[in-house]
Amino acid sequence: MKMNYNFINKINGWAIFAIATIVYILTIEDTVSLWDCGEYITAAYKLEVGHPPGAPLYMILGRVFSFFAAPENIAYYINALSALSSSFTILFMFWSITLLLKKLILQGKKELEQHDQIGIFVSASIGALAYTFTDSFWFSAVEGEVYAMSSMFTAVVFWAMLKWEEVSEERHSDRWLILIAYLMGLSIGVHLLNLLCIPALAFIYYFR
Repeated sequence: MKMNYNFINKINGWAIFAIATIVYILTIEDTVSLWDCGEYITAAYKLEVGHPPGAPLYMILGRVFSFFAAPENIAYYINALSALSSSFTILFMFWSITLLLKKLILQGKKELEQHDQIGIFVSASIGALAYTFTDSFWFSAVEGEVYAMSSMFTAVVFWAMLKWEEVSEERHSDRWLILIAYLMGLSIGVHLLNLLCIPALAFIYYFR
């Protein structure tokens, strides 16, 4: 029986997302932790300006999350913003790995066989879950810091560039490039780290 690759790819991705979300929510900080977290949580709750260069998009989204919290749970809910951002990072990392492995396998054949698809999904699941439980990423996922959301933008932008590469010869494929430019602009409102994606995206564009 032939496997529906796209359907299974989506289901597997959301399953990995669910695992990451459960882990991060269960291990989330109840209040502030060390370094900048207290500043970000306070600034987001009061919708103020943090230390330069600032993180306006993070502050706005943190404020939205604080709407659902009682005053004593403000920190927990803003920390949950990082948890969900990290879960989406894992989701798009999974889909990026499947895109890369699919491209690699199709260099030697015209279509994916069933064992190829199983290998892709198992490998992508292992890769995404391995990153889920890495020390530094897990720490960022459970506290009120900008790095979790910045990682999410990085993962989404890289995935979008791989999607563009896959359909670059089709009509309206440039909409992916417009989406990437928009996301890069939004990411500046969180952290400048996402700008480091530009060289990688340029290489993908150039070699395509």
